[in-house]
Amino acid sequence: MRIPLWYAAVAGLMSLTVIGSAQAETTGYFHVEKRDGRWWLITPKGEPFLSKGVCAVRYAPDPILGTGPSLYGEANAKKYPSVKAWAEAKTSQLLAWDFNTLGAWYDEGMVFGKGDRLARTPILNIAADYARKHIEAGGGKKSAWEMGVFPDVFSPDFETFARERAHKVCTPQAQDSNILGWFIDNELRWGPDWRSQDELLVTFLNSSKEAPGRHAAIGMLQKRYKDIVAFNEVWKTGAASWAELVQGGEIKSPFPHREKSKQNEEIERVGDDSAGRRKLYVADCDAFLGLLAEQYFAVTQKAVREAAPHHMVFGCRFAYTPAKPVLEAAARHVDVISFNSYSTDPSGITENYATYGRPLIVGEFAFRAEDSGLPNTKGAGPKVANQKERAAAYEKYVRALVSNPSVVGYHWFKHVDEPAEGRFDGENSNYGLLKINDEPYEGFVEKVKECNGKADTWHANAPVTGRK
Repeated sequence: MRIPLWYAAVAGLMSLTVIGSAQAETTGYFHVEKRDGRWWLITPKGEPFLSKGVCAVRYAPDPILGTGPSLYGEANAKKYPSVKAWAEAKTSQLLAWDFNTLGAWYDEGMVFGKGDRLARTPILNIAADYARKHIEAGGGKKSAWEMGVFPDVFSPDFETFARERAHKVCTPQAQDSNILGWFIDNELRWGPDWRSQDELLVTFLNSSKEAPGRHAAIGMLQKRYKDIVAFNEVWKTGAASWAELVQGGEIKSPFPHREKSKQNEEIERVGDDSAGRRKLYVADCDAFLGLLAEQYFAVTQKAVREAAPHHMVFGCRFAYTPAKPVLEAAARHVDVISFNSYSTDPSGITENYATYGRPLIVGEFAFRAEDSGLPNTKGAGPKVANQKERAAAYEKYVRALVSNPSVVGYHWFKHVDEPAEGRFDGENSNYGLLKINDEPYEGFVEKVKECNGKADTWHANAPVTGRK
């Protein structure tokens, strides 16, 4: 029997003492345990595991502007005799750099047998693909992610779609012990952000009269106000009754509310009116987010757990810290809270997520160097001058991240650079471990390997004093 390489690497690197005196439970599948105040992923063999992954390990990613050729795919076709040969080479390369996990959006060709050379975190895109059906039905061309469309998760059709998607994708892999956990979606819009300034409550109130989500929103508001007059005073509407509100008519946001990443106490204080109506409006919006999140996480986690009961649910890769009710709902349903964090120091945001009591995994982070020759004009993440600074930024980020005892992994975005001409949404940045001709950024990946090799020790020594 061949020993999985990730298992051999972990077993050779550290002993069980890093998670305390108790032997970790052996379940035959990945799970999470907390030992001596620190969260760890635990392998099917019972060994501690910190997920060090790479997103988008694909043979032919990022066609130019979404429809042109994949320059990386063309380079691979010239260099490797087959896709299998490429996959073998990339697997060995990632392992040599001390990565142990395939992040989201990997090619199925990277999976060998049961995928025992690299652990995996597949992504289901349940909400995004459900929304896409409705976007395309209306003649739309962009993705739900680009448009920031949040689907009507109160619709029975959404529950059916979630169950069917999980059955189709998860059930065939339900016995695969090398799946760490399932990402449900990526960067859903939980309120005003770069895609839309609308609150989701306002969006749902303006959906069709028959929409279940619209009725859920109005039903919630009826419970929060003694009568329609009190509602009108806050929302600046002229509805004569709740029944009239149900029948339709455009409802506009009565007050401005900045996107979450730009909010702070002073901005909120200045924006509040003397009568306190804006605070009531914001509270309404947050309460609806809690209702929406509870429905979303309850439906999706149930679908995945029915289809793959041995696997963990990793949530929806938050693009930013959403409102408190959203995180409270997530913590009730997921095994690991996932979030993407493009910053130079993740300490603050990680500490905030940690207060919800679940282990954490970063689904994306990256730094872009100006000496790469790429435009770097579109895409998230800090820019640095050169690959040396990029390497230093990687070390600073990873060390700060895993020094939080709640963190169980981090996934770099991404495997290879984007084309200078731009991918489907125009992103044109130096995200890669590899150049688009398949050559590594040597100095950068040397530091990456060094940090990945130290990350387990850094996490084993994460301070836990004063924590629950």
